[in-house]
Amino acid sequence: MALTQAAEFSTVTQLARDLGISARTIRFYEDKGLIAPQRAGNTRVYTARDRARMILILRGKRLGFSLREIKDYLDLYDVDRTQAEQNRLLLTAVKKRLFSLREQRQALEQTITELEDVQRQAEAALTDLMPRKRTARP
Repeated sequence: MALTQAAEFSTVTQLARDLGISARTIRFYEDKGLIAPQRAGNTRVYTARDRARMILILRGKRLGFSLREIKDYLDLYDVDRTQAEQNRLLLTAVKKRLFSLREQRQALEQTITELEDVQRQAEAALTDLMPRKRTARP
């Protein structure tokens, strides 16, 4: 593919700046096979497609998906242009992630309740150990 219009391409530095991430982060995802920039001589150039993939990768990571899950999702786009299989995979992964997060939330709520109870008990024990002020007798 010829590099005809420079405006359609970004360097790693430009893409990193646009996405608010480091160039190292972009190279990491490239090493993992999630994006595959083109080359203009020795310079990596990133297309609008690479940028869109990076946005999906970052969103997937933010939502707690593994790199494997993200890669599987992205790879389906090239196989099925209708995106039906991609959407089925996404729906399954989202349901699984929601279930996991809800379980974590329940466990966190239980832990918080227990810690609050321990806090109350410790505060009460300390209060009981405090010397009481004596009132002066007339």
